[in-house]
Amino acid sequence: MRKKYYEYRHVVGFEETNLVGSVYYADYVRWQGRCREMFLLEHAPDVLDELHDDLKLVTVESEYEHLAGIAAFDEVSIRMRLERLTQSQISFAFDYVRVREGAEELIARSRQRVVCMRGVNGALTPARVPPQLRAAVEGYAVAPATYPMTTGTGGRA
Repeated sequence: MRKKYYEYRHVVGFEETNLVGSVYYADYVRWQGRCREMFLLEHAPDVLDELHDDLKLVTVESEYEHLAGIAAFDEVSIRMRLERLTQSQISFAFDYVRVREGAEELIARSRQRVVCMRGVNGALTPARVPPQLRAAVEGYAVAPATYPMTTGTGGRA
């Protein structure tokens, strides 16, 4: 049975914590990017060639909500799913889940909207989502998570 999300697992290292042992929110955003990169490598490798050519995936919107802290050597599952797909844009949702001794705890969630752009005469212009990428992300289109984004808690990045 196929999962409703693409999963990238990460173990937190000391270099990702501050003096009191907490992980800074920018690391979550970096892991989100890594999750997206590994998704491309596994499910849309031809798009990587296009990225070396003239295709750009430009993040135009991002938000982040922090729910619980993590520390060095915690295992985090970054779970990406497709929220919306248009001709030139992709909106992703990410859940960050601490995995410990078989138990899971939602520690953060985020969203990211990406626009496909191509260089034309030295300027970037919106472009269609490449067919291979479209087909790959459509496999992870699901209804919003059972824990919707709320306002008033956590921060946005």
